[in-house]
Amino acid sequence: MNNMDNLTINTLRFLAAEAIQKAKSGHPGLPLGAAPAAYTLWAKELKANPANPNWDDRDRFILSAGHGSALLYSLLHVFGYGLTIEDLKNFRQRNSLTPGHPEYKHTTGVEVTTGPLGQGIANAVGMALAESHLAAKFNTPEFKVVDHYTYALCGDGCLQEGVASEAASLAGTMGLNKIIVLYDSNHITIEGDTATAFAEDVLKRFEAYGWDTQEVADGNDVDAIQAAIAAAKKSDKPSIIKIETKIGYGAPNKQGKASAHGEPLGEEEIKLTKENLGWPYADKEFFVPEEVKAHVAAITAEGAKAEAEWNEMFRAYAEKYPELAKEYAQWHSDELAADLLNDEDFWKNEGDLATRAASEKVLQKVAKVVPNLFGGSADLAPSNKSQMKDREYYSKENPAGSNVHFGIREFAMTAIANGMSVHGGVRPYIAGFFVFADYMKAGLRMEALMGLPVISILTHDSIGVGEDGPTHQPIEHLAMLRSLPNYNVFRPCDTRETAAAWYNALHSKATPTALILSRQNLPALEGTGKDALKGAYVLKDCAGTPDVLLMASGSEVELIYKAADELAAKGVKARVISMPCWEVFEAQDAAYKESVLPKNVRARLAVEAAADFGWQRYIGLDGDIICMNGFGASAPAGLLFKDFGFTVENVVEKALALVK
Repeated sequence: MNNMDNLTINTLRFLAAEAIQKAKSGHPGLPLGAAPAAYTLWAKELKANPANPNWDDRDRFILSAGHGSALLYSLLHVFGYGLTIEDLKNFRQRNSLTPGHPEYKHTTGVEVTTGPLGQGIANAVGMALAESHLAAKFNTPEFKVVDHYTYALCGDGCLQEGVASEAASLAGTMGLNKIIVLYDSNHITIEGDTATAFAEDVLKRFEAYGWDTQEVADGNDVDAIQAAIAAAKKSDKPSIIKIETKIGYGAPNKQGKASAHGEPLGEEEIKLTKENLGWPYADKEFFVPEEVKAHVAAITAEGAKAEAEWNEMFRAYAEKYPELAKEYAQWHSDELAADLLNDEDFWKNEGDLATRAASEKVLQKVAKVVPNLFGGSADLAPSNKSQMKDREYYSKENPAGSNVHFGIREFAMTAIANGMSVHGGVRPYIAGFFVFADYMKAGLRMEALMGLPVISILTHDSIGVGEDGPTHQPIEHLAMLRSLPNYNVFRPCDTRETAAAWYNALHSKATPTALILSRQNLPALEGTGKDALKGAYVLKDCAGTPDVLLMASGSEVELIYKAADELAAKGVKARVISMPCWEVFEAQDAAYKESVLPKNVRARLAVEAAADFGWQRYIGLDGDIICMNGFGASAPAGLLFKDFGFTVENVVEKALALVK
C-alpha cells in the first residue's frame, strides 16, 4: 500500500469515527476495519461518476452491513457525491442526510436502504439479475450498453441471516457472474467471538452454492484486495472474497473486541488511534487533506470519462439500432406506453372465477403491453397463476427469459425483487401463498420504506383454502399488511376489481402493492369496475338514506350483495360497499369518503374472513363485524365458511340486529 492509499484510508476512518463520536452513537468497528477494502473498491475498481450518480451503466455498491453507514457517508463525502462535512457532523441527527442506516432516495449515492442484515446481499442479487436480463435484451455484438457489476460489502452477521443464504443459492444456480461480495470477516458480533454460533467454513458453503471463492489474509493489503476483485471479474460465477480484518482496527483498547461494534470510541481512544496509525493531522477534526482531495479528484475524473465514453457509444448504438434504443428508453421510464384505463378488453369480466385465475388473465394482458415485466413465484406459479404464458423462463443459458423461478425462498424472492426495482429497467412482480407473507414481511417492509412499486401476487387468501387447514389459512395477514405505511393492499371481489388492482399497481410510482386473491371461484358481480380504483365504492345502493351500511372485501362482497336483496324484502334499506383497498380509499378527499360512508348512518356491518383488526375505523362504536376470531380448521371450504358464520343468513341477521 502506497502512502496516498494509506492517507486516504485513514481519512475515511477518522471521518467515520469522529462522526460517530459527535453523534454519541453509531458503529465504529466496521469503518475502522473495512475502510481499506471499501477504499480499494471505490478507488481502483468501481465504475461510477459522482457527478451523475444515476448513470444507468454505473457499478452498484451496497453496504449490506448497513450499521457501518459512517464509512459509506465518508466515502460519499470524499468521493464527491455532495455530502458535506456539516452533513457528517450531523450524523444520526433529525433531518440530516446521514441517518443511522443508509436510506435510498434520501442520500445521494445510496443505492438501497440497508440495515436489516442479509437483505443487502439479496438486493445485490436482484440488481445483478436485472443487469443480466437487460444485457441479454439490449446488448449487441458491437455495443455493450448494459455492462456493469454489483458489489456488496457484508459482515459475519449478514452471512448468518437465512435470507443471504437463500439469495446466494439462487445466484449460484443462475450463474450471476456480475455480483461480487466483499466479506469483512472480523469474527466479532455483538455477543462476542463468532465461534460461539458461527463456526462453519463460509467459503466452502459458498463454493457449494456455485460461487467463486477467494480469501485475502490481510484486510489492510490493498494490492491483494484489488487483485482479488480483478480475478473475480474474470470468473463465470458469482464471487465472494473473504477479507480477514480486525474490528475497530487501530484503536489500541478496542481493536478486536465486541465493544468496538456499536459504541463510540471516546475522545481519548480516537486520539490514541490517530497516534497508533501515524495520522499526521492529529490536531484536526473532520479533516480531508488537500493531497487526498487531489488524489480522489483524479479518480472521479476517470469516472466522468467512462460515462462520456458510454454516452458516445449509446449515440452510435441508437443510430444503428433505433428501435432497441427506443425500447431501452421505454424500459427505463416509469410511464406505461399502453392506455389500459380505456382498454375495454382489460376491464372485461370473465364470469365466475377465482380471483387468482382472474389475475392470471389480467397478467397475460399486461404482459403483452408491459415488455419489461419481470418476475415469478416462490415455486408456486401453477397454483398462484403467476406465469406469463407467452414468455420464456430466465436461466443461466437464457437470460432473456422474463419468468423467474425463485425456488422456495419467499424472503429472498422479496428482497431480490427490491434489488431489481432499485436497479431500474425492469418492473418486478413476485408471487406466493398469502399465508407466507409472514416469511416475506421484512422484505415487504423495506419495499414500503423505500417506496418501491413492487407487485406481490398473494393467493389462497382465507379459510377458503379449506382442507389444508389453519397452517395455510391466513387470518391475521390482512391486518399485518394493512398496518404497513405506504403499502397498498388490494383484495378484489371479481375480475374487474382484479383489473383495477393491477392497474393501480402498475401506475404506482412509489408504493408497493399486494394483490390478495382467492383460491375458490367468485361470481362476476354487476356494478364492479373502475370505481374500485378509488379503493372503496358503492356497489349497490338503495333509495334514500340507507338504514345500514354493508361493507366487505374479496369473497365476502358476494355475501353482502345477496344480503342486501333479502334485507330489502324485509323493508330494510342497505347500501353495499365494496372495499378492496383501504389505503387507496383513505387517500380520497373527505367529500368522496362521506359519499360512500355517510357519518349519519351509524348502523354498519363489515364482513371479512380475517381478523377484525382495523375495521373499527369504519364500523364505529355502533357497528358490528363478521370475522375470524381465531384460527381456521381443516375441512372443505364451503363447510368452513358456514361454520364460521360467513353466510347470507348470518349477514342478514346481524344487519337486522343493528337497525332495530
